[in-house]
Amino acid sequence: MLAPAIDTSVGQLPRFAAVIVGVAALCSGALVGVLFGSGIALQLVIAWAVFVIAYPGWSAAVENRRKSTDRLITCLVWTAFVLAMIPLVSLMVTVVAKGAPVITGEFLTTDMTGRALLGEGGGIVHAIMGTVMVTAIAALIAIPIGLLTAIWLVEYGAGSKLGSLITFLVDVMTGIPSIVAGLFALALFQVLLGDPLPRIGIGGGVALALLMVPTVVRSVEEMLKLVPNELREASYALG
Repeated sequence: MLAPAIDTSVGQLPRFAAVIVGVAALCSGALVGVLFGSGIALQLVIAWAVFVIAYPGWSAAVENRRKSTDRLITCLVWTAFVLAMIPLVSLMVTVVAKGAPVITGEFLTTDMTGRALLGEGGGIVHAIMGTVMVTAIAALIAIPIGLLTAIWLVEYGAGSKLGSLITFLVDVMTGIPSIVAGLFALALFQVLLGDPLPRIGIGGGVALALLMVPTVVRSVEEMLKLVPNELREASYALG
């Protein structure tokens, strides 16, 4: 038995129906605030609840059930999106509002030498230099290893047992947590060099390299697989 057809030609809301309902909902929230002395947040919640109820309800009265349901689901999706964005926007506003006044030339060009750890003053030049140093060390280690590994896997080790083993190990390394990589580097340098603290930058570079290698291998491997066989054969012909 076939379901009855839904008539899609019945009625149509005005072009600015959402704006009209939105203004009415805001007025409703403001009225509640005036009558009961509620705050802005509660007024907005009430206005949004009125909008979510009134907009699909108007659509159900003028249009049909399918369009009304569509508008209701759209309102609920936007509600979920707004609720998810509130913490992010609040965090960004707080960081910018409290952090912008202290970002000065001195802050960017000085370090914490002679400064109390929790006191005022000092800058982040030491953090910038440490980040650059650790990233450079990791790149020097991970890029050559990852590049050569990917070339071997695609051009020479495809289908071999060793190639399958290396691919498996790369997949395992992809899921290594950063804390595990850091503990491995710390333990490695403590065993090899005794006290790891004077060389902690190198340890950080090694830990970051462990996280970079599988990404480099996978990226280069996928790019090499995109090379057409005609180009490979032409390169073989050229020697």
